Amino acid sequence: MPPKSDLAHVTQLDSLQFLTAKSTRAVFAFEGSELQLEIEATAPGVFRLRCAPPSVLQNEKPSTRAKAHAEMLLARQEPVSELAVSSVTGKQGWRVEQGDLILEISMQPLQIAMFRDERCLLRTAVPALERGKVGEADAWRLNWSLDADDAVFGLGDTVDDLDRRGEYLVSDLPQARVLPLAWSPLGWGLYINSLGRVEHDVGNGDPDVYELVSHATTLDVFLFAGEPSEILNQYTALTGRAGQPCLWPMGVWLEQAPGQSIDEIYALAKGMRDGEFPFDAVQLSAPALYGFQPDKPGFEWDTARTADPRSDLARFVDLHLQLAAPTFPGVLAGTPLFEEWEDRGWLLINDSGEAHVFPGNEASGGKPFGLLDLTYKDVYKLWAERQRQVFDEGLGAPVCNAQFDIPDDITARGGESGAVLRTIYPLLVRQALFDAVAGHKTPQEGVIFSSDLFPGVQRYAWQSAPRVSNDWQGLAHTLRSALALGNSAVTAQLHGVGCAHEPVGEMNPELYLRWLAAAVLSANFSFQGVPQLMPQGFDAETQKLVRHWLDWRYRLIPYVLGIIEDAVRTGLPVQRSMALAFPDDVMAHVWDTQYLFGPALLVAPVFKPGTEHEIYLPEGDAWWDISTGQRYEGGQVLSVEVGLDALPVFGREGHMLCLGPAAQHTGEFNSARILEEVWMFGMPEHSPVVMRNKIRVMQMQGSSYIKGLEGLKILPSEGLEVKRRGAEVRISRVR
Repeated sequence: MPPKSDLAHVTQLDSLQFLTAKSTRAVFAFEGSELQLEIEATAPGVFRLRCAPPSVLQNEKPSTRAKAHAEMLLARQEPVSELAVSSVTGKQGWRVEQGDLILEISMQPLQIAMFRDERCLLRTAVPALERGKVGEADAWRLNWSLDADDAVFGLGDTVDDLDRRGEYLVSDLPQARVLPLAWSPLGWGLYINSLGRVEHDVGNGDPDVYELVSHATTLDVFLFAGEPSEILNQYTALTGRAGQPCLWPMGVWLEQAPGQSIDEIYALAKGMRDGEFPFDAVQLSAPALYGFQPDKPGFEWDTARTADPRSDLARFVDLHLQLAAPTFPGVLAGTPLFEEWEDRGWLLINDSGEAHVFPGNEASGGKPFGLLDLTYKDVYKLWAERQRQVFDEGLGAPVCNAQFDIPDDITARGGESGAVLRTIYPLLVRQALFDAVAGHKTPQEGVIFSSDLFPGVQRYAWQSAPRVSNDWQGLAHTLRSALALGNSAVTAQLHGVGCAHEPVGEMNPELYLRWLAAAVLSANFSFQGVPQLMPQGFDAETQKLVRHWLDWRYRLIPYVLGIIEDAVRTGLPVQRSMALAFPDDVMAHVWDTQYLFGPALLVAPVFKPGTEHEIYLPEGDAWWDISTGQRYEGGQVLSVEVGLDALPVFGREGHMLCLGPAAQHTGEFNSARILEEVWMFGMPEHSPVVMRNKIRVMQMQGSSYIKGLEGLKILPSEGLEVKRRGAEVRISRVR
């Protein structure tokens, strides 16, 4: 991690003068400088603050490049709310009001505070705002006060505490895995809208200050107010939301081990089919299975790995399996195509004007390569079109990690370099692949396997599993990663049941089954193609329990896909941390390896050997143990005995869980009858989350009336009875 940037030629901005206000924005001038502050009512609960010279703020005809960059960050450019400006009585300053949300600006020293219902949510520290230089480039420092109990969540991936307080993060470093949204359960969120470097000092230097340094000519900050779920909703409405995968990726995956041949992974896949272990897809390992020919811009398969790709694809299809294969956005150095495209300017170049040669990596098979300049539309279009041809031939999905550590002296044709190029490159790769896989479909359905993180990553529903150790710490690692990404509005992370890239270590039947149980109650997961990590590698009793959990997985698919469909409307992830789901229950935040699985299920994975386990039931709701049907009030800790065929899972009162059939693969699902039964946790109050949801709940006179349950088995909670009348089901209390 580089040291924090020191600003040179610092101008402290203290004194403002009101200039003008319209329905959606107010403009102020900083006295003694050429800078202005523009405040915009972006949406209900959202303010946007922009600081820059007026020529920048009022530029109504941005360049094509600037417009493209803006669209990479914001899906909605125009404000949709209104504001009013008034003077603050008795002191120098202004109130910018948007409904019950108020931004109060006071002077000498400058302070900005955000209030809702007269409660201060967020306030700047002193000094609030400074402008200076880092080297020859413009930069801004913005300081916010942190209360003693102000936890900060979001900001991307972590394997430690989900609360980022005390950390220092740099946005464009690939190893830091930073995302731009930060929020607090106390009701505020903030987002620096920039492709450049942003430094987040979340109480690391000064424990009472959240210091932001934005390396940009314009400081562009969005402030959010509300519950964390509201903040994620507004953030994703502003920056873009995920589409949805089609049905088959929701089935279980099998990941090829490094160095394993096609024949070897096929044999393992066939063994799973013969052993009646349900699954749907195989992910092939690096290096890239297909790519540009050495002397032509056409794609070809790696004949060293698959001599007959059509035949290999066909035999997996015969097992009712889809394939995902690795690719990468480059051409190998020393080939005629590299030299030709270097001459054309189609590769990223160094400061000498030559195509930069990157050292070999997994995807390139260890061979040096040049990166395609995807900022150039002809190159972007060519790569996307070649990818589409491969998918038209029958490949199901691409696998591509493109978060390269691009040196500062490398430049793209569009002029991007340094932090900006490091930020937008994985974004362009994911966008081009999604265009190839799903851009020509209606609706746009498809998945891209990638671990890359960048602003806008939440527009793509699928995130690859992290590589973890094969022990109890590895299980905790993969869960914390998923919850951290969910806090940053990433919809779904695929988990691995173990990791093929690490030594088998202490993986034993108990750990394996605990890991599998947690993975079943997640967005999705993959088995690892190492014999010792496959179901067949364990004893008969363990294999029986594996089948038990896989049956559960396929029964849960309608619910999980419903959660992802819901994310298109709400921005909420599949696995929701306790701070995200229960912001007002501080005790719940301590139990940070529990999570809310969609809106209806509370899950507490087991992270140590043994059957004794504790779970905290958040206050404000009652909870139903799905194993026993017993009801518990929230706000208490339960000690439970958990066998290897179970996991502490509790249904949230007022919700329902809709389950589908057990199956060997999703091709066995009947699309006209995707559901089999419904579990009710107390009196239904909420319409259930389920794919293609057509089930609606209405309450009247102490009973619930539900439409859409025709032909389904209904399991009401104790004390309730079911009465059917035509297409309507009535749930009422037993008299």
